[in-house]
Amino acid sequence: MVRRQRTKGTGLPHAVATPWRRSDQTWVQLIRYGLVGIVSNGAGYLAYLLITHLGGTPKTTMSALYVIGATIGFFGNRNVTFSHSGSYLRSASRYVLIHTIGYFINLTILLVCVDKLGYPHQLVQAVSIFAVAAFLFTAFKLFVFSSTSGKR
Repeated sequence: MVRRQRTKGTGLPHAVATPWRRSDQTWVQLIRYGLVGIVSNGAGYLAYLLITHLGGTPKTTMSALYVIGATIGFFGNRNVTFSHSGSYLRSASRYVLIHTIGYFINLTILLVCVDKLGYPHQLVQAVSIFAVAAFLFTAFKLFVFSSTSGKR
């Protein structure tokens, strides 16, 4: 559903673009986000499997790798996915806030599904990557790297 406004001088309505209404741009961003994610999360997941195989605990390993992946992901998502040219400091602070929420989502999934329900941590972490990624893409698009996030 597209919101309509009157075109100046004509009285005729025209479509107003909002972040989710620019569907072509959103699809391009989603594809780029997926590519950045495949590289960063793929490497991170392989490192997770290796470290836990060598004796690292799942939650400690996920915590350390989450920080590393989020830091690398900031540059990939700011520059490649969203081509954001707004305030660096503002987007970085919002990015940290959103990733903190994403981290706690991931940690909660591990605590519930592994510790309480007994599922294998390897499978739970693989699923968590996708669940958190969906949350992060939405938050990045609408809050962190939106076209208005660097203005004010």
